[in-house]
Formats: sequence, C-alpha cells, structure tokens
Amino acid sequence: MRTITLGTAILGSICGMLGSFAVLRKQSLLGDAISHAALPGIAIAFLITGTKETNVLLIGALISGLLGAFWIRGITKRTHLKSDTALGLILSIFFGFGMLLLTYIQKQPNANQSGLDKFLFGQAATLLSRDVWFMASVTFVCLCVLLLFWKEFKILLFDADYAKTLGFNTKFIDILITSFIVLAIVLGLQTVGVVLMSAMLLAPAAAARQWTNSLGVMVVLAAIFGATSGVLGTAISASQNNLSTGPVIVLVAAVFVIFSFIFSPSRGLLFRQIRFIQNRKDLELHKTLAFMFEIAQDHENISHPHAVKILNNFHGFTRKTLGKLEAKEYISVKGQMWSMTPKGYHFAANLYNQQTNEDE
Repeated sequence: MRTITLGTAILGSICGMLGSFAVLRKQSLLGDAISHAALPGIAIAFLITGTKETNVLLIGALISGLLGAFWIRGITKRTHLKSDTALGLILSIFFGFGMLLLTYIQKQPNANQSGLDKFLFGQAATLLSRDVWFMASVTFVCLCVLLLFWKEFKILLFDADYAKTLGFNTKFIDILITSFIVLAIVLGLQTVGVVLMSAMLLAPAAAARQWTNSLGVMVVLAAIFGATSGVLGTAISASQNNLSTGPVIVLVAAVFVIFSFIFSPSRGLLFRQIRFIQNRKDLELHKTLAFMFEIAQDHENISHPHAVKILNNFHGFTRKTLGKLEAKEYISVKGQMWSMTPKGYHFAANLYNQQTNEDE
C-alpha cells in the first residue's frame, strides 16, 4: 500500500508539472495521442523479447510514443493540416495498429500475453519498489531540467518568435518539452493505462490554471493537485473492493477540476456570478446618478427647491439604491426629499462625460 501510494503521488506530481506546458501550449490532446501511440510499442517489445518485464515493455512504449510525437510535429510543420487533425490521425492509426498486434499476440498458442492488458486500463497493484524509485529518479531529472531551462521554456511558451530573436534554439527546447511529456505519459501507463492517461496529464493542470496567472505557481499547484489525486485515489481504491486505482485517481482529479471551475476567485463560476450581480447593481446606481445629473446640470444650485422637486418626481429608483447612494455621500436625504451632493454631482459628471465620449 505504501509503495503504490508513493508511486501514484510521484506520477501525479510529474504529470501535473508537465501537463501545465501541454495545456498552455494548447496541446491538450497530445497526451491522449501519445498514450495511444505507445500501445504498439508495448506489443512489439513483447513480440521481440518474449518477456513481460515492465521496463522492457515501457522502453518499447517510449520509443513508440516519441515516434508518434515527432510524427505529429512533422505533420503540422510540413503540411497544411492543423495540430488537432494530426493528433487525431496519429492517435487512431497507432492505436488501431496496437490493437491489431494485441489480437495477434492473443492468438499465439504459446504466448503468455495476459500481462499486456494492464497497459490498457492500468493496474497500480503491479507497482514495485524499483518502479517507484525509477519514477522518483525521472521526476528529479525532470525537475532539474525545468529549473535549468525555465527561462527558455517560459519564453517559448508565450512568444516563440521573440525566443528566436533572442537566439534561443527553439527547436531543441520544443523537442525537450515534448520528450519529457512523452516520458511522463509512458511512466503512467502501468498505473492509469492508455485510455485514461490523458486525463491524468491534463486534469491537475486545468485545475491549477483556474487559480493563477503565474506559470511558476501554476506548475507547483498542478504538481500538488496531481500528487493529492494520486494519494486520495489510492486510499479510496484500497478502502473499497473492486475499485480500480487508475480510474479512481482520475475521478479525484476531476473533482479538483470541478471545484476549481466553481470556486476559483478569479475565474470561478460562483465568483463570476457574484461579480455580475455586483456590476448590475453598480449600473443601477450609475443610471440613477446619470438621471439626477441631467436634471441638476440645468440648475445653478443643485439644492434649489425646484431641482429637488424634479428629482423627487423620478421613480426609477428603489429605497435600497438611495441608501447605497447616501452611504457613498452622493445624495442627501431629508425626510421624503432627496438631492445630489457636490461629491455626487462631480462623480456623475465624470460618468456622463465618459458615456458621451463612448457614444461619439
């Protein structure tokens, strides 16, 4: 249990970190395409070696995934096809070829192919201590590379043309990012599987994006969300019978995404609705002040009884609106009569001038 928990936490953290770059580069389908592209590599490695050794199969998956990733890059660079079309082509072709090879392996009379199925939907229970140590080593290397090339990654992410003018080798940096994303996906195949690996890559990053505009903070938050999803998913799966660890981890990550979409202060649906209601209330106040200004500007003395009488004949307000205006010291209320204060008059004049300029 401790080994599996540690392994899923490490996997979640590295997927969160690298998934941030995939999300910000608008390559959300890259994880799905590469995870499916890794399947024929697993099958070919088994056919060549005849062994179910996990490291051998993952090497085949890595080679196949890198091949698929660079084919996607080549298609988008050398043809008029867009990235989503290239991703769809590679995903379907490689996955179809992989399923064909798995069918062929299953029909071999002396092939012990039962262990290959775990790469389709994942089987976290097969994680060993050496697998966790390998994941930790790859995560450490990935973190070192991120820190070493942080400035280059950041510039390439937000302005590739500017990175070229500074003399950076953008091709090398792009290949480096893509290669590490492929490596993270391959590491997760044993735990989460081909089908769900893209969610593991994207969900923590999508959740983290809702909370910040800073790349560094987003990468850290995505790593935390991914690691927490791994730990909680493993605990829930272990507490119940007949619950696969991989799907539960993905569902926990989905909960983080939904929570972030709703409760994020800057982009969340809840706070967005609160801001909308507040803006609508402010608009009501401004409309009332605008009417008062149009009446008051025709009178030299805005507290003149005639101006006050005209203002009090205006019924496009509520007592709550008047209370807010009085609290801001924009109007003065005495009994049933109310009028504008000099402060409110000047504020309304600015609003009126802004509106006039916008209309022009």
